[in-house]
Amino acid sequence: MNYFLRKCREAQTLHIYFAEMRRSESAGGVLATKGIGGRLSKGGGVLILVVLCLVFVQAGCRSAAEHRRDADEVASEIIAEKQQEALGRTEPFGIKRPKNILRRQLLEGQNLPYSGPWSLGVDRLERPEHWPKDDYPDDVNSASIVSVEGAEAITLTLLQALQVGARNSSSYQTQKEGIFQAALLLDLRRDYFRNFVTEGVSSGISTDGSGSRTVSGTEQSSVTGLSRVLKSGAAFSAGLAVDLANLLTMGGASSLGLKADASVSVPLLRGRGAHIVTEPLTQAERDVIYAIWNFERYKRVFAVNIAARYFAVLQGLDRVANQEGNYKRAIVSARWSQQRADTGDLDIVQADQAVQNELGARNSWILARQSYKSSLDEFKILLGLPVDAKIELDRGELDKIVEVVSATAIDLSKFVRDPNEEIPPADAPVELELPSDDGAGTFEIPLDVAIRLALENRLDLQVAQEVVYDAQRAVVVQADQLDAELTLSGTASMGGRRSVGSATSDDARLWLNDAAYSGLLTLDLPIERLAERNNYRNSLIDLEAAVRSVQDLEDQVKLGVRDALRVLQSTRETLQIQARAVEVAQRRVKGAEMSLEEGRAQMRDILEAQNSLVSAQNSLTGAVIDYRLTELELQRDMGLLAVDEQGLWHEFAPEVIQE
Repeated sequence: MNYFLRKCREAQTLHIYFAEMRRSESAGGVLATKGIGGRLSKGGGVLILVVLCLVFVQAGCRSAAEHRRDADEVASEIIAEKQQEALGRTEPFGIKRPKNILRRQLLEGQNLPYSGPWSLGVDRLERPEHWPKDDYPDDVNSASIVSVEGAEAITLTLLQALQVGARNSSSYQTQKEGIFQAALLLDLRRDYFRNFVTEGVSSGISTDGSGSRTVSGTEQSSVTGLSRVLKSGAAFSAGLAVDLANLLTMGGASSLGLKADASVSVPLLRGRGAHIVTEPLTQAERDVIYAIWNFERYKRVFAVNIAARYFAVLQGLDRVANQEGNYKRAIVSARWSQQRADTGDLDIVQADQAVQNELGARNSWILARQSYKSSLDEFKILLGLPVDAKIELDRGELDKIVEVVSATAIDLSKFVRDPNEEIPPADAPVELELPSDDGAGTFEIPLDVAIRLALENRLDLQVAQEVVYDAQRAVVVQADQLDAELTLSGTASMGGRRSVGSATSDDARLWLNDAAYSGLLTLDLPIERLAERNNYRNSLIDLEAAVRSVQDLEDQVKLGVRDALRVLQSTRETLQIQARAVEVAQRRVKGAEMSLEEGRAQMRDILEAQNSLVSAQNSLTGAVIDYRLTELELQRDMGLLAVDEQGLWHEFAPEVIQE
């Protein structure tokens, strides 16, 4: 009995270990048990009932936390298995968010207002009545990305922003939970083809007055069932019932009941074959892979989006600096012009122009500051951080962008005119130079190579392609439903049940020669198949739609790659032009100031030069950012920008391309 209980604990299931049965030749074919005696006695029946009760109690004592941990373990194993299958590698995966995420640190550390405990996390919620005991995952150890020190503002680099987004973004978390739930659904589909064991134990007191006299007694029963569905479609089930009925009257008569039965069902036409029976399991297996592929695609889109918004905030900050410098220059110009106007050295109209320019510069500076703050708040929302948190971005990232772009060997002096170059006459024929690949960056790869890489590596395209196969299998399944249904089934039963009314009967025995056997062949002719016919036709339509989806997405992939390469080329030209424009604008401002001092220019000239300088500076910053972002977007659109579990990207090396 101790061995029995130990095995039950090891299995952690409701499997029931009965004594091995054998045929007793001396008993005339009766089934007896080893270790209990030649027959299954009443004492043996009591022992079985006691053991079954102990197993039932033990199985029922598993806590909700233990069940949750089992689900986490199973889902993690499935996800690791499917990561290897889908990506050729595994990486850490979990859906429990650490308690020390930056969002909570900011709310508490910077003393920000929040509406309630839900603002901090599930673990801060007050547990309602009857909440499962200790049933919430433990804290996940996670190193802080950035430290929060009181009410001081924190500064995020681009790499830190990528990691913060992966930990704090609600949409990012939702994507991960989708994979986890797909894994749990797969576990449920797999369970359909496992051994399914049921166990029921009951004990009660009853009165039976159906006979010549009324009798009262107790009944103890245990019913164990085992069922299994095979992938071929055959279904098997077996059951064993053990009863012990004791009378409280008539001398306390008692009787032991034993009943064993089994049944089998085998489809011969409709619903036959593993390709039909296991279709829900097959789809669940593939859905987990789709979820992993979609998440990988999402990570790449999310990372590039963070970079784009990060650079947009820095561009806004740079625009504020440019507008601030322009505002200061406008103030100086207005002061100078008013002083000259007061002494009669400058026309009052020009002095008023300078004052108007100062007012316009102030307005532009204020609007630039407002735009910067709004873009910073939107960036906080994207990362999943409180919008009122004190956060700044690292302005040094702009210098890094310039370094990265400069490393692409782009010649920024392309449009610089050689002072020794002879200027053609004004009436000379003009020949326009078309944009070319001369001086192209490292990511400006050949179009045909870029498209081939995209078609080979885009995970969302792979999902769409696999969905076509799913639609084909659906056609096969729906076609099967049009067939006739022919099922062969059989049952076998021996022994008998006992209750208070039969407590005076002899003990039941499992005699093979007294067993009842039956066989049945059922046929359902396909006379009425209207619903099945329509489902079959709809499945063909769905297949056509799935094929069109692949074609449409394939065209979109090609379009995205072509646009990205065109934008790279045009942005490179813009970058070279704006670099020259800034140089020209700076020289123009200096020249206008000198000419104004010498009386050879008007105030309007210097104001126009200053406005042109700030415009050129803003355009140059925008061109640098646009070129860098387009490089990232091209890698994303080709499916070559890898993003790890922390949210950090690993860029593609164009030099490894083998044409």
